[in-house]
Amino acid sequence: MPLWKRNLIVCWLGSFITASGMSQVTPFLPLYIEELGIHDTASIARWAGITFGATFFFSAIVSPIWGRVADKYGRKPMLLRASLGMVVIVGLMGLAQNVYQLAGLRLLMGLISGFIPAAITLVATQTPKEHAGWALGTLSTGMVSGMLLGPLIGGYLAGTIGIRNVFYVTSGLLLLSFLACLLFIKEDFTPSNKASLSFHEVWSEIPNTKVMISMFITTFILQLANMSINPIITIYIKQLSQHSNHIELISGIIISAAGLANILAAPWLGKLSDKIGARKVLFVCLIFAGLTFIPQAFVQDPWQLMGLRFLLGLATAGLLPCINTLVKQLSPPSITGRVFGYNQSAQNFGSLSGAVLGGQIAAMFGIQYVFYFTGALLLLNALWVYTTTKYQWTSKMESPQVSVK
Repeated sequence: MPLWKRNLIVCWLGSFITASGMSQVTPFLPLYIEELGIHDTASIARWAGITFGATFFFSAIVSPIWGRVADKYGRKPMLLRASLGMVVIVGLMGLAQNVYQLAGLRLLMGLISGFIPAAITLVATQTPKEHAGWALGTLSTGMVSGMLLGPLIGGYLAGTIGIRNVFYVTSGLLLLSFLACLLFIKEDFTPSNKASLSFHEVWSEIPNTKVMISMFITTFILQLANMSINPIITIYIKQLSQHSNHIELISGIIISAAGLANILAAPWLGKLSDKIGARKVLFVCLIFAGLTFIPQAFVQDPWQLMGLRFLLGLATAGLLPCINTLVKQLSPPSITGRVFGYNQSAQNFGSLSGAVLGGQIAAMFGIQYVFYFTGALLLLNALWVYTTTKYQWTSKMESPQVSVK
């Protein structure tokens, strides 16, 4: 087996474990906060927001720093650092005695985490360019399937073995991920002599900053669009299912539909981007995603919503892998880790902004307007990507030489 394929398998497994482990806490986080002594409903909601958001916020801040370290010491050490750090922190969460300790540990998780960005960078840099799109698309299915199954696994385990024990189980799984990376990941890495460059100096190394900025903003908008509706979609499903006694089951099926479509389509779209170019696939997927968001505001029953969410999952399956492929093509090898760190920061800030903005739009105008807003935002983003990126097509793969007037 080629080395890059073995690395891909191990990174896929680690991404699945990391994503499922991090999302397992979602169903019972408010219950755990209540167990830690917070009983007022408003206070529980406030602390849930703080503990959930702290991880994203601090991860966004430190991602470029870890990217800089990766350029100096390699991507495998970043995988080991992140996985081992999460083993310790997640295990300690099960020992928390009050909500302040829990919030502090979630903050530390944001500072120490970064397994999935490091895995993306390693796969992007170690995979032959003719297979990069397929490899990154396949890797994304590990994260998506982990996020899809994590809440189901976490909810089941919390009800059978107790909330605290879920943290210990997750810590054990993360330890397996650490050992797999330690034993089986092999990286052909040459330390960069540009790891100490400042942000301005790094930026000057990028051959076309205008195109790179468009990739960062596209990552931000994609996450904003996803997170603007995810926290409130259950409320929307409840409005559509007023006479049903199985809201939880219906919500689970509808939320899972997009993830399932993503898993099915991502490798195929990645392979397609290797053949016709990631920019073309990115542009079409942005258009399709924007057009799929808007009709969700007009559905009359949950099953119509499920069908549209499945179509949305097909569209979004091609977005992040294509963005990562283009970021890799535009990044000189000596600063690849730093550039992927910037892109990860954009993704984390998009997650935070989407959750806040979606809730505010829904509260002020109604949930339907969240779909209008996100759909229009994706369509405008597609237009902007089209007008700001003009590639010279010299082969089936895109040339990293970009011409922008």
